[in-house]
Amino acid sequence: MPGAGAVAARRGGLYAAARLPRGTAWATLAASWLVTGGLFGILDAAGASDGFNLVGTIFFGTVLFDVAIWSLALLVEGRRRALDRLVTSLVSTAFVIALLPLVSLVATVLQNGLARFDTAYFTESMRNVIGAGGGGLHAIVGTLEITGMATLISVPVGLLASIYLVEYGRGALARGITFFVDVMMGIPSIVAGLFAFALFALATGNPGIRSGFVGAVSLSVLMIPVVVRSSEEILRLVPNELREASLALGVPKWLTVLKIVLPTSIAGLVTGVMLAIARVIGETAPLLIVAGFTASMNYDLFSDRMMTLPVFVYTQYTQAAGLHAQAAVDRAWAGALTLIIIVMVLNLAGRVIARIFAPRYGR
Repeated sequence: MPGAGAVAARRGGLYAAARLPRGTAWATLAASWLVTGGLFGILDAAGASDGFNLVGTIFFGTVLFDVAIWSLALLVEGRRRALDRLVTSLVSTAFVIALLPLVSLVATVLQNGLARFDTAYFTESMRNVIGAGGGGLHAIVGTLEITGMATLISVPVGLLASIYLVEYGRGALARGITFFVDVMMGIPSIVAGLFAFALFALATGNPGIRSGFVGAVSLSVLMIPVVVRSSEEILRLVPNELREASLALGVPKWLTVLKIVLPTSIAGLVTGVMLAIARVIGETAPLLIVAGFTASMNYDLFSDRMMTLPVFVYTQYTQAAGLHAQAAVDRAWAGALTLIIIVMVLNLAGRVIARIFAPRYGR
């Protein structure tokens, strides 16, 4: 009867199933992308396509990877292991396909927006500019001011409403708030703009009112339900044991919310606010109605028209005509790239803030 050492030797040596080397999947994926990229490069060089197709390279390369990794596993590891690798690669392929629109968007905006991503674009406005030149400084300032004011309006209202729903709300009032928040989540942006315009036109008696503050109010109508819903879900994730322990020590409920619940959920709350900002920072329709557009700088939120990046992109693209059409299109692409960078920077800043202020757990 063989001993334990002989059995272990057989399991780990002669009788062990063959396995592909570590890193084979990544190497196969890279090789598949290189092969498809080479094919698309040849087609581009032969004039059979309009430029190198990055999205096609990633998609067809990933499909080729599915076939290649299944074939390699079938030859080396056997049918059962090959099926496992095939299913895993198909799941990865689904993830890659889901990312393809984002990859295509970023690649297209970078390719077209870098042409006017220069010093003049960030230091000049469009005042007295007819052809080439000019910049989007007035639109960048307007976007930051209007979005910042909308955030100042929306975050306190949305956060306090979510605290009420989670910590205090019971009965018909809480159900009514939840219902109206759900309704507001589906409001078209143009309706929010019309609401803000009608509100301030009636309040001031000026039917032609245009200002950055009115634009901020219209954006806050869109932001508040997003903040309420995201904050409510995050606050519900805080364990009830923490609340009960604080209350058992005689801490008032309001102080428990302030010192226990909010610090525990600060990372998720910041993420929710960033999502709300990203939701509204690219809105064009309400700002066209209530903030208008201008070619000049305007730092005053409460006076006159104010340009924003979404409206700047829209106006530059729609007004591109004549000899200087390409210059206007380049400015529109640069505005789109600037807007993406602002959203990315805000999200990175939100993650840093959440990491800094998140509670530290340890012994």
